[in-house]
Amino acid sequence: MTRQQTQKLAARLITAVAVIVILPIILVVVYVVAKGIGTVNWEFLSQPPRNGMTEGGIFPALLGTIILTFGTAIAAIPLAIGAAIYLAEYAGDNRATRAIRLAIVNLAGIPSIVYGLFGLGMFVLFLNFGTSILAGALTLGLMTLPVVISTAEEAILAVPQEFRVVSLSLGASRWQTIRHQVLPHALPGIITGVILGLGRAAGETAPILFTVAAFYLPELPKSVFSQTMALPYHLYVISTQVPGMPLEIQYGTALVLLFIVLSFTMVATIIRTVMRRRREW
Repeated sequence: MTRQQTQKLAARLITAVAVIVILPIILVVVYVVAKGIGTVNWEFLSQPPRNGMTEGGIFPALLGTIILTFGTAIAAIPLAIGAAIYLAEYAGDNRATRAIRLAIVNLAGIPSIVYGLFGLGMFVLFLNFGTSILAGALTLGLMTLPVVISTAEEAILAVPQEFRVVSLSLGASRWQTIRHQVLPHALPGIITGVILGLGRAAGETAPILFTVAAFYLPELPKSVFSQTMALPYHLYVISTQVPGMPLEIQYGTALVLLFIVLSFTMVATIIRTVMRRRREW
């Protein structure tokens, strides 16, 4: 077999593998959209569930998901970006730094239920926050940290070293160089990692199972120490715990959750594409 034939064969195999991976995802999305689109309207999004959750809408769960995602961003983003700056710009290349990077990579692969159990032990019981928005947001923030740290560090390291050398040679301090030269150029990668991390947090069920999510609440949460409903857990409950639950409500809830998670991915892709086009290096 010639080199050209080998190259064509490899390209076809890679294309076939990509189709095999992507096609089931597309089919699932199309199926959920087709089943749930007839249910989603303003009343479904703005009304609380009624009659044992077999009627009405998903407003409390939708609001709870938005609050938890916002709380996760507050808990995770400053710490993650600070850690990424330290690892990329200040930490030396030694065993301790390599061990920290290895630990971060391993933490990103831990099942989300383990984070839920840790949140139960640390935030709910030990720190006595109870099952609350605060405990849930901190647990989700902890789960999001490894993803954001890794992507932010990669984005910072991708900035050419010449930018730092020129800035320092002109008299700027190290922090001024990071703030005015490194971070602006690394911003597309950092934003992408943050949005993807928040998208994962918005769609997770296990970490909020023991720390914040409620089966049903007659009132909206009043403080960070209140419980709240959340879309992932609400979908789990109405799909498995409520007898006689109409399928259209289940698919409508799944469609809204799917839309939220995919929106994060689409926003991250758009931001990355626009900023890369403006990049001058």
